[in-house]
Amino acid sequence: MHKRIAAFPILAIVLAATSLTHAQKTLTAAEAKDHVGEKATVCGKVVSTRWAETSRGSPTFLNFDQPYPDQVFTLVIWGNDRSKFDNPETTYRGRHICVTGKISAFKGVPEVVANQPAQIKVQ
Repeated sequence: MHKRIAAFPILAIVLAATSLTHAQKTLTAAEAKDHVGEKATVCGKVVSTRWAETSRGSPTFLNFDQPYPDQVFTLVIWGNDRSKFDNPETTYRGRHICVTGKISAFKGVPEVVANQPAQIKVQ
């Protein structure tokens, strides 16, 4: 009985340390460029949008903080996932949102690809 009681605090410490190690980073759109390759949550205001319906992959682009072509960060939703979202180019335009995912870069602009609506939270 005493061994179980003594082991409980140790287990609690190990679990707490593990959860801190896996804690999600929350970044501004401007900070995302310094975290390419990392999984994080990036927050900002969607100031311009575009559904490139006839382009390869039919991507939807949600640009944060500055409009295209000077966007600070881009959230990309590919056409094959678009039906999971409710017209993202109008739903999120003008809203402050956060997106969680792995940050990559395209032509020097950091981006996250969202393939599930749960990745996006409206603030």
